[in-house]
Amino acid sequence: MPTATKVLTIGDLEAGFSTYCQALRRLVADGRELNSIRRTICWDYLQRLHTSLPQSYRSPEELVQRYRRSQISPAAN
Repeated sequence: MPTATKVLTIGDLEAGFSTYCQALRRLVADGRELNSIRRTICWDYLQRLHTSLPQSYRSPEELVQRYRRSQISPAAN
């Protein structure tokens, strides 16, 4: 797992949450493998948020599953 050069506070991570989700969604849309996605900074930041505040933030694994399902759902309609 990569580590960021700047140490971010929980507040910093929370402020960037939507950006990290967009990056994760893009990786899923591009068809990246889960092991490859796990080595990204956005995964690291989302994992930190989930670990620190699990009641507030879903795990990155759940987000990947959700994004993959949302790619399949529109085709079914």
